[in-house]
Amino acid sequence: MTPTAKIAFNHRATRRLDDVTDLVAILIPGNRNQQHAAARILLHLRAQGAPVAAFAELERRHDISRRTIQRARARLATLGLIERVTWMHRRHNGQEGWVLSTRMCCSLRLMADRLEIWRTDQCAELYEKETALAELLRPATHNHISD
Repeated sequence: MTPTAKIAFNHRATRRLDDVTDLVAILIPGNRNQQHAAARILLHLRAQGAPVAAFAELERRHDISRRTIQRARARLATLGLIERVTWMHRRHNGQEGWVLSTRMCCSLRLMADRLEIWRTDQCAELYEKETALAELLRPATHNHISD
């Protein structure tokens, strides 16, 4: 089963974002075990500063099951917060493992910029194009023909 990228994104929660526990509560809503594992993974990667090959140490030290670590790691990777690097990655000098990623930060900045442009753009042609595209999203109606 592929992990989903469900995020409980709400402006009030992001305003109160002070630490890693607030971050994982937004990124992994409703699952306290995965939130705990995700927080430990993020803190561990930040402390190491180099690629981490495995999270067995977190399993032992914090009494987290391997499956919970795997699910939290998959969710963080799906969201773009962490990524797996190979020995060919030049920035990490031949080391391989999991590292903190910049993809989500870059994506959120890009999305915020695009939303601001979209919100303030008053071009009539663009509005007509987007209206036509929105019409394509309409669910198909089920017309039953009676015999």
